[in-house]
Amino acid sequence: MAASMKRNIAFSVLNQEKIEKIHEKSLYLMKKVGMRISGDRTIKLLKENGVTVTADGLMQIPEKLVEKALKSAPKELILYTRQGEPSMMINKAGEQEACPEGAAAGREASPTLKRGNQVYFGTHADQLELVDPFTNQVRKFLKKDIQTMCKVADYLPNIFFVLSVGMTADVDPRIQTQSTFMETVKNFSKTINFSSNDVDSLKDVINIAATVAGGLDKLQEKPFIFNYCEPIPPLTHPVESTEKIYISAENRIPFVYMPYCMMGGTSPMSMGATLAQCNAEALTGLVITQLVSEGAPFIYGAMPSIFDMRTTIGSYAAPEFHLGIAAMADLVSYYGLPFYGTAGCSDAKVLDEQAVAEATMEIFSTILSKAHIIHDVGVMDHCNSVSPELVVLADEIIEGLKYYAQGVDVCEEDFALDVIEKVGPGGHYLTELHTSENFKKVWYPSLFSRKMQNGHFSEVRDKIKKKIKNIVEDHQVPQLDSAVLKDLEKWEEKLGLSIK
Repeated sequence: MAASMKRNIAFSVLNQEKIEKIHEKSLYLMKKVGMRISGDRTIKLLKENGVTVTADGLMQIPEKLVEKALKSAPKELILYTRQGEPSMMINKAGEQEACPEGAAAGREASPTLKRGNQVYFGTHADQLELVDPFTNQVRKFLKKDIQTMCKVADYLPNIFFVLSVGMTADVDPRIQTQSTFMETVKNFSKTINFSSNDVDSLKDVINIAATVAGGLDKLQEKPFIFNYCEPIPPLTHPVESTEKIYISAENRIPFVYMPYCMMGGTSPMSMGATLAQCNAEALTGLVITQLVSEGAPFIYGAMPSIFDMRTTIGSYAAPEFHLGIAAMADLVSYYGLPFYGTAGCSDAKVLDEQAVAEATMEIFSTILSKAHIIHDVGVMDHCNSVSPELVVLADEIIEGLKYYAQGVDVCEEDFALDVIEKVGPGGHYLTELHTSENFKKVWYPSLFSRKMQNGHFSEVRDKIKKKIKNIVEDHQVPQLDSAVLKDLEKWEEKLGLSIK
């Protein structure tokens, strides 16, 4: 079962002054510049609540609506497994706890953050292309590959969710969303993040999930799904986005609203301006959510990346991107909202030195940051493909960095002065009881080598491939109830999923 990570290291990109300045500039963009918003019922709702419309049709959102939405949006969120067990618990980090003996002795307390400072990683159930771990070829992602991705993610302890996108090449695009979601829910027992190709498919996915949960009320009580939605930077919210916001909010389904702002392309060539624009766009989604249904769960997402002027791609691995994510996590922590970030991905085509370096840097940055839910682990080629091998490798990297993130405890017992005194100068600690009781507290990798004598070749890739093969062949995902499976068969018949 997945184990969450305790983060006990103080780290920030933005100080209070910078946060307040970005917030101020974001409010200016919302109320003075305005947003291009489509969707009749969303526009009607905004007008009824004091939003003004310029001669050019831009909607100017007053500060009071933003402040009201920030107050009403839930600051805590629990996402569940398919079986209804709590899996991802997000709340604002509490006050720091002290070592009892340190406090009693009048010494400076050793900080240990409460459960609010958790981080949860996730990968994809499907994608446009698959970096096939068995053939080493990059090919189109097929429906059968969903089972492989889901089994791998279901097995790995540091992967808490998958993103069901709806991109399988051998399924009719009109029903890709529903098809992928049903394959995912049958082959994955943890939390499912999903996106939809259109509004109707979103409604279907909610209904299918409700069938699995035993009714919409039970799904709302213990959501094992959350929706993913985006505006179109700069400052544009098309009807497809606003309707998805509306449907998610009125059904009380948690959802992510995540602008992808590329500096120099879809946002100004400035980090400060990009953060302010990203924030204004995300806050607009928050305002709409809370106007539709006050208190509806909202997950704040942001992708402040760069537009690479040499290649014209939006980079998923640029250092500026991941600096921007950490900065946005600081800002969203100030708001007290759950934050959805990105890490463990690469702009490389296949698993190579570039991919490993990029994924490691991103995971490290995210673990140090205040982000909560992290997607795109294993995504490659600036989000064209997904690699099961990179997902397995990232799981190992995350596991190792857990030990870094827990920080340093300086409670009285941690100094072990009696042990040092017993061993004395020139001795050793190998045979001490203190060593046998505590040596398992350090990390021992499963893929990386610490052999006394290493061979003249890398064993890591072979270990990864063997691990994936074993997972696919041996790991058993808990089966859905037979009655639920029959209901899913009815959905498949209704949607004509056999049609290519």
